[in-house]
Amino acid sequence: IKLFLSKEAVLSTHLYEYPALMLSLLHSFDEVYYGQFVSLYMKRVFFIDESGPPLGHMILALGGYLGDFDGNFVWNRIGAEYTSNVPVWTLRLIPALCGSLCVPLGYLLVVELGYSHFTALGASLLLLMENSLIVQSRFMLLDSVLIFFLLLAVVSYLRFHKHLCCFSSLWKWLWLFLSGTSCAFAVGVKYMGLFTYLLLLGLAAVHTWHVIGDKTLCNVMLVQVVVRFLVLVVMPALLYLGFFYVHLILLYRSGPHDQMMSSAFQASLEGGLSRITQGQPLEVAFGSQVTLRSASSKPLPCWLHSHKANYPIRYENGRGSSHQQQVTCYPFKDVNNWWIIKDPSRQSLVVSSPPRPVRHGDIIQLLHGMTSRFLNTHDVAAPMSPHSQEVTGYIDFNVSMPAQNLWRVDITNRESDRDVWKTILSEVQLIHVNTSAVLKLSGASLPDWGFRQLEVVGDKIYKGYQQSGVWNVEEHRYGKSHEQKERELELKSPTHDDISRNLTFMAKFIELQWKMLTVRNEESEHKYSSLPLEWITMDTNIAYWLHPSNNAQIHLIGNSVTWTLANLALFIYVLLFLTYLLRRRRKIEDIPEACWEQLVLAGVVCSGGWVVNYLPFFLMEKTLFLYHYLPALTFQILQIPVVVEHLYTHVLRSPSQHKAFGGVILAALCSVYFCYRIFSPLTYGQPELTSEELAALRWRDSWDILFRKR
Repeated sequence: IKLFLSKEAVLSTHLYEYPALMLSLLHSFDEVYYGQFVSLYMKRVFFIDESGPPLGHMILALGGYLGDFDGNFVWNRIGAEYTSNVPVWTLRLIPALCGSLCVPLGYLLVVELGYSHFTALGASLLLLMENSLIVQSRFMLLDSVLIFFLLLAVVSYLRFHKHLCCFSSLWKWLWLFLSGTSCAFAVGVKYMGLFTYLLLLGLAAVHTWHVIGDKTLCNVMLVQVVVRFLVLVVMPALLYLGFFYVHLILLYRSGPHDQMMSSAFQASLEGGLSRITQGQPLEVAFGSQVTLRSASSKPLPCWLHSHKANYPIRYENGRGSSHQQQVTCYPFKDVNNWWIIKDPSRQSLVVSSPPRPVRHGDIIQLLHGMTSRFLNTHDVAAPMSPHSQEVTGYIDFNVSMPAQNLWRVDITNRESDRDVWKTILSEVQLIHVNTSAVLKLSGASLPDWGFRQLEVVGDKIYKGYQQSGVWNVEEHRYGKSHEQKERELELKSPTHDDISRNLTFMAKFIELQWKMLTVRNEESEHKYSSLPLEWITMDTNIAYWLHPSNNAQIHLIGNSVTWTLANLALFIYVLLFLTYLLRRRRKIEDIPEACWEQLVLAGVVCSGGWVVNYLPFFLMEKTLFLYHYLPALTFQILQIPVVVEHLYTHVLRSPSQHKAFGGVILAALCSVYFCYRIFSPLTYGQPELTSEELAALRWRDSWDILFRKR
């Protein structure tokens, strides 16, 4: 452990010995990504990161808090120098500490599986000399933190399971509590933690099933089952909610990601939309002036819009249009986004006294504030979506095309059939009275004649709840002006009347979690992205850092010998397991029952940990990198000493075989060490190597080693 900590301390030691290196050892690769979120935490600015839950970011932000980071740094370029206000040491402290603690946790895990301390020492040495794990723990990244919580969860559960008979032991339940907490923290750091959590739940379910069938525990069986469920299922769920609660408490200011959220969510943040909408009337009334925002944020958040431009008489494909005024969805705030809610039975365009609220089921007309055209749809094909109806601002060309501008208000989140349409809070479908079409954002972009704005259509085959067909009032005022000129000035003035509307935490959590799971940035091919099949044999690498003036550099490259041994150990384990399983089926027991159970448990934890942390990536449609493989690799490395001890104890019988196998083990450990030493310049960034020495380290043609031109 001291050796590993000293290796982790190399970073800080060298930073103090070489001040120039401290400036040049810059945010590398994903530090640019995570650093921007740390800055936003320091400034209490709201953001969304679809890559994972907020706990990991909060842990990194804790490092910034410990170093008195003010958040003032522009994380926009890999290789830019850190300024003096960025506490590099504290930002990287927690990942380094977690990476260091993974070594003793690996030792404890092997011991809890029932193997010898000598075997556990071998496991810790393999983790200690794994270059990829060292590199990943030296920067402001989350993978070492994730692996730490995964190992802690498994070790704690195995320790709990070992004390199964000691029902009254406080330590037993503390280990279970620590396991459940660690599972929650692992999932809270990265969604990848869910894979090991589900594996652990499956293992716990099997053990609980055995407890139910154990007649010696009949008096406490029910308590055992209930406590396990509460600690391993309910408590992690509550902790997960707690992470979001703290996240939303900390980030209370409006930020760059507001537009992805609903109007109600935006209005709950300090600044931004809340500053614009502060004081708006709550209840929408006949005569209200409103902007209508689409509940869908795909492809962009936008508002119902119209302008003084008509649809072309004929489109490029030869189809004709009504040549009436265009109605679109515009992704920017604009005065042409304002509409007036009109009562079809009255001519008045102002709010009466007292106001007459619009309720669910009411029939309304929507008058465009700046052009005085009614929102209309009819049996004419939409320009980009010919299966849907065209939506227009009605112009009477006296060509036997009467106005069809009546809309029924359908409040989808209503509490009663006479619910009042509320600003921001109500989600509304506008259903065309004549054709039953629903006003909907198609998502298609109009050509140049439509100024590349988004198409709005009337969908006659609309079924169920779709966000693209739901709208909410975002900005709102009670209209008072009768004349058009006065009304145009009124539309450009700020809103009034202070009304408070705060979302509950659960409403915020559900919306934020849904956005994180469904909103995806456009995936682009990255220079260092890779496929899961390339990870097993390490056919790829990632350049993390390059010195600005020489060949010193840091790469995510693993210990090739360890990776080869891990693959070999997995293959041997599967072969042993299948052989034993088939022979046991024929009532041939080559090893005692206790050894078989030990081997199965080790397989579930180590081989199962590799499977659940590796195979899901084949189903993911996202940009993947080599570091995604590290949790699976960690479990696979722990498989090596397990297989070695089993072969030594139960397969190889004679002293001569033991002696020869011991020599093989020693040679393998020496090879691991020499490989670690060979690649250490790419692990620690020094010493600087010549171009010839770097070329010699390119063991695979697919590795991208950087050479600086002299």
